[in-house]
Amino acid sequence: MLAAGPDMAAPSAALRQRRAAAGGGAPETPERAVARPAGSGAGLLPPPPGTFWLTRIVLLRSIALLYFVAFLVAYHQNKQLIGEKGLLPCKLYLQNVKKYFKGKINLDALSYAPTIIWFLDWSDMDSTLDYLSLFGLATSAFVLITGCANMVLMSALWVLYLSLVNVGQIWYSFGWESQLLETGFLGIFLCPLWTLSRLPQHTPPSSIVIWGFRWLIFRIMLGAGLIKIRGDRCWRELTCMDYHYETQPVPNPIAYFMHHSPWWFHRFETLVNHFIELVVPFFLFLGRRMCIIHGLLQILFQVLLIVSGNLSFLNWLTIVPSIACFDDASLAFLFGSRPGGLGERAGRLQHREPAGGQLPRGCYVRKVVNISFGLLIAYLSIPVVLNLLSSRQVMNTSFSPLRIVNTYGAFGSITKERTEVILQGTSSLDPNDPAAVWEEYDFKCKPGDLKRRPCFITPYHYRLDWLMWFAAFQTYEQNEWIIHLAGKLLAQEEETLSLMATNPFAGRAPPRWIRAEHFKYKFSRPGGKHASEGRWWIRKRIGPYFPPVNLQGLKKFYEDRNWPYPMRD
Repeated sequence: MLAAGPDMAAPSAALRQRRAAAGGGAPETPERAVARPAGSGAGLLPPPPGTFWLTRIVLLRSIALLYFVAFLVAYHQNKQLIGEKGLLPCKLYLQNVKKYFKGKINLDALSYAPTIIWFLDWSDMDSTLDYLSLFGLATSAFVLITGCANMVLMSALWVLYLSLVNVGQIWYSFGWESQLLETGFLGIFLCPLWTLSRLPQHTPPSSIVIWGFRWLIFRIMLGAGLIKIRGDRCWRELTCMDYHYETQPVPNPIAYFMHHSPWWFHRFETLVNHFIELVVPFFLFLGRRMCIIHGLLQILFQVLLIVSGNLSFLNWLTIVPSIACFDDASLAFLFGSRPGGLGERAGRLQHREPAGGQLPRGCYVRKVVNISFGLLIAYLSIPVVLNLLSSRQVMNTSFSPLRIVNTYGAFGSITKERTEVILQGTSSLDPNDPAAVWEEYDFKCKPGDLKRRPCFITPYHYRLDWLMWFAAFQTYEQNEWIIHLAGKLLAQEEETLSLMATNPFAGRAPPRWIRAEHFKYKFSRPGGKHASEGRWWIRKRIGPYFPPVNLQGLKKFYEDRNWPYPMRD
């Protein structure tokens, strides 16, 4: 039978004295009575409301999972994107930063691009990037599996990912990178300094840190809601969801069917979105019960977004601060009720914490650290709050290079038509020959082949595919890396080809020419003619995106940018 509190778990003083007299032993103290196992009459102590021992374990494991995914993406793609022969080499980027600051790695250079790569070996940048990613993978896997972390491990994860983000250039320019860094920074202060234990004694999670997570989810959701209301008029007219599923960066199969939902369902979706983002965040400040309701609604909302689109690990990451809405009493079911389990031990530990007694000196140091942390977050939040209140609100912006407190938002404007850039190669000597056969390259996940089913990859993320979505409604002059990509396809560089789903020239001579064509894409209609032919998409050519280029013709283009000239493998 579960005990309701310490008074019910401990015998009365008179009964303790009688037992001591009968048995000849010392009187049983309340602490000893609480610690007794089930079956001895004491019962199990459930974690009381308002404590966050178990919440910390869930938060740390969730943060570690997202770090693991992020480092996995980095390990698989960094060499191709920012490595020695990457599309935008980070060594060249750091050299340019160093040159800008008079050739020195000084405080200004470190402030502009905070990364430990400044102090590492640049002679083999690919290995350096791999080592950083592998160290991050190993550390995050340890925290994920064990549920144990300290400030040292969580700080290491934060520094490692910060180091990659700050050399990642356009590939790491998305809001979820800053959001992961802010979430990871909060995670540092959940932990004791050295102790590796899921339930570290005398180190309960600080309410200041818990409110730091709640402040984060409040800003994320309210920022997303305000940017929509202030942005594209379709959010105010409740018509944005008519387009979103089809025009989002990387649709999945469920988005195909959601797009064809009735018009009234799309209006209802938009209203629900406004309610979740503009009203529900204020539930955080209305007491424990409303805070829990807030957490449930936000998690459900993010799950629906995960199901209906491949938005990297953004929605998974947004679930994490919502976990701070739940205390130990509401999360105890995740840990079971067996004697000696984490749930029972957390309840016992909370009742053992001395009330007004002497605490170790480290506890007082930690209180000072937590208060300092709260003051830092409050100070860094000033420009963020001013941005939220501004009619010229900007989203996904950091006001400091360490990205500790940031602005967030998503889909402030909605594209009404989907356009795609399709890369094509030919072996023809003359690219203008009407008889030239142009063969298409398919990317891992972005739409291309009309009969290929949309992918489902979240929380994993293909950075090149995502940037191709942006390139489609810009020009190649605004995205010079796409010409770099064309050159590497002309050279058939194996590392670059690993970013592609298909190579039409595999097993034969490389193409002589590469060009990019611009197409308008639309979902086919379920049950319609195109769908019956196995097509998920229909498309119409808009025109050329960039003209045919060959390797020799790109030589000066590469030299002007100090890019390594592609060599055929």
